[in-house]
Amino acid sequence: MIRFLQSDNRITKALFVVVIGAASVAMVVYLIPGLTGAGAAAPDTFAVVYPHWYSKILSSGDTISQTRVQQVAENELRQRGPQYAGNPMIVQYMEQQVGQEMVQQKVLLQEAHKLGVYATDDDVRQYLRTGPTGQVIYPDGKFIGEEAYKQLVDDRLHISVDEFENQIKEEITVRRLQALITAGVTVSDQEVRDLYRKANIKIKFDYAVISADDLRKTINPSDSDLEAFFKKNAAQYAQAVPEERRITYFAFTQEQVPGGVPQPSQQQIQQYYNDHSSDYSVPDQAKSRHILISVPEGADAKADAAAKAKAESVLKQLQAGGSWTDLAKKYSDDPGSKDTGGELGFAQRGKMVPEFDKAIFTQKIGDIAIVKSSFGYHIIQVEERQSAHTQPLSEVQANIVAAMTRDAAGQTESRYAEQLTAEANKNGLEKTAAAHHLQLVNSQPVGRDGVIAALPDSSQLLAKAFAAKQGDPPQSAPTGEGYAIFQVTGEVAAHAPAFADWKTHVLDDYRDEQLPALLGQKTKDLADKAKAMNDLGKAAKAVGATVKTSDLVDASGQVPDFGEVAQVAPQLFEMTVGSFSGPINAGRTGVVVKILDKQEPNADEIAKNFDRTRDQVLQQKRNEAFSVFMSGVWDNYKKHNLIRFNAKPQQTPGT
Repeated sequence: MIRFLQSDNRITKALFVVVIGAASVAMVVYLIPGLTGAGAAAPDTFAVVYPHWYSKILSSGDTISQTRVQQVAENELRQRGPQYAGNPMIVQYMEQQVGQEMVQQKVLLQEAHKLGVYATDDDVRQYLRTGPTGQVIYPDGKFIGEEAYKQLVDDRLHISVDEFENQIKEEITVRRLQALITAGVTVSDQEVRDLYRKANIKIKFDYAVISADDLRKTINPSDSDLEAFFKKNAAQYAQAVPEERRITYFAFTQEQVPGGVPQPSQQQIQQYYNDHSSDYSVPDQAKSRHILISVPEGADAKADAAAKAKAESVLKQLQAGGSWTDLAKKYSDDPGSKDTGGELGFAQRGKMVPEFDKAIFTQKIGDIAIVKSSFGYHIIQVEERQSAHTQPLSEVQANIVAAMTRDAAGQTESRYAEQLTAEANKNGLEKTAAAHHLQLVNSQPVGRDGVIAALPDSSQLLAKAFAAKQGDPPQSAPTGEGYAIFQVTGEVAAHAPAFADWKTHVLDDYRDEQLPALLGQKTKDLADKAKAMNDLGKAAKAVGATVKTSDLVDASGQVPDFGEVAQVAPQLFEMTVGSFSGPINAGRTGVVVKILDKQEPNADEIAKNFDRTRDQVLQQKRNEAFSVFMSGVWDNYKKHNLIRFNAKPQQTPGT
């Protein structure tokens, strides 16, 4: 439930939403065909966009710097997590994505200016106050101050206030361009009604299922058939056995390091504590429990009132001495805490959704109250609060000793591995292992993704071994419980296997090839029999299929052994009650359906949801219209070579 309640970093998100520009527009036009090309440009240039053909002569285009692309990409990856920022492939991919969006933004801005569409400084000020940044820069309607504003933008985005506000101005301009281009888009009332009706039909059906997994087991070719298949597909198996290495190594664990691992002194522990004091700073935090009565997104006033009444009923039961454990298990819609009496543990200030966060830091300890958030109604009790403080050394000394010992062990093992590697380079693996009473091992051939069973973790050793060649000097690699000193002593190139050695794989491949046609034929036979007999159950029995019955489902409904109905078989919603479907390929099953019930929304339901549906359809059509506009603009820029990419930044990952 902590994940369920936790809000994202609203400050960063609110600021970042304007960094790349009109993100929603970029989603509509992203990756339009033709976003390629290269030309000479300054080293820090990602691309140059020229508004007119003569701008190239005058060198008066808009430049997108590689540095800025990298900054924005780094910010985006930082929001997603530190594991992404350190991956070169992901970083390069994100830079390309961000750079492409920036190019699109520049093209849209130039088109907007040609049409007289601009944003003013007043527009920016209004956006800062009322847009996504409003709660951050103007909390409770009051400006945080110039210095705090400047520091906030610098900390979160690493740009100046002028750059930030210029990006906001560009976003407003692009949104106004989109509004101008799509102003004439309309949708008829009948179209809205038809789309709502089609999207909200519900059906219930019997369905006979033929399992591909079961059918696969019935494909049992003879050895001669398999051998013929093997020879026919010789090219497929030419390198089926991957490249392998023979590796000679000896390994040691921490216990085998001469002298062992030194233990830290009290003075060293105190110094570590002083150097890392911020790690032991505990912010304001509150311990609470709750029972959630959820309110579905888009629920009407009646549903909201029912949820509120239910929450008030639960509150009265708790105030009367009811058990949190029993009531949470019975009523709470929070799957993460309902079975533990609603317990959420300690949460730091600002980590929960705003309404919940405010309650647990202001509500009197022990009191029980109802608070509404975007998730619904929470019956909350604050159990304990702790003010911000620094943990004393006595509380964290054991953890510090453990951390220092781990660091010391790692350093000691690393130094010993370096010493042994140097000796092995000088005297050879065999003599070095013998001199230190360590066992020398010659591995069997092992693949890149294989394992050396005698080592706790051989992944790093194998990665290094496959980057080396036979006869290269000895190297070291961590094994999870020490190090191994190794050398590649043999290479086995990828090659075709003998049929007898690969027979099991060949059988799998043969079955994979035969299965789709067999499943299709069996399902067709089932469909033909069902229609001929006018009885799905009898037809299923004749072919060995299993009959099941769905719930009443709409287009997004999931049905076991079938999947999402609208994706697998959208035609079912057009069928009449009592009719049979043709054969349906549901991936791992073949299915035939008989419609049992069909319910369509009535006029009142359509009328009730008319405005919301109209807005959704209209927005979709506007996005489509703007995409067509952007495609035309892009084709024009391509035709006249008005976009010049720097060849180096434009390279894609893996090239």
